[in-house]
Amino acid sequence: MNFEVRRTIGADHPSLPGHFPGIPIVPGVVILDEIVAALTEWRKDSHLTVIRVVKFLVPLRPEQPFTICLSASQDAETEVDFCCRVEDRVILEGRLEICCDAS
Repeated sequence: MNFEVRRTIGADHPSLPGHFPGIPIVPGVVILDEIVAALTEWRKDSHLTVIRVVKFLVPLRPEQPFTICLSASQDAETEVDFCCRVEDRVILEGRLEICCDAS
């Protein structure tokens, strides 16, 4: 099972002033926050417990659209693999550990 959603971090985001002035990049924590929000959209009954792995491969610029891709891990029910792409290029990837709320 997979889930994809597109996002853009606006140039007016409060984390950007002072984050590499003159050549702003979106802080990794802001991207991770968007990934967690996408997880909540996809699996409303789950929440993040641990970010197992994250690799930042390419910086993300403000106003640069990117796609968050989430997929159920083949290794465990409680893990979700993720990546973010700008066009066809992976800019970050990793794995989340999640916990599902009891119904």
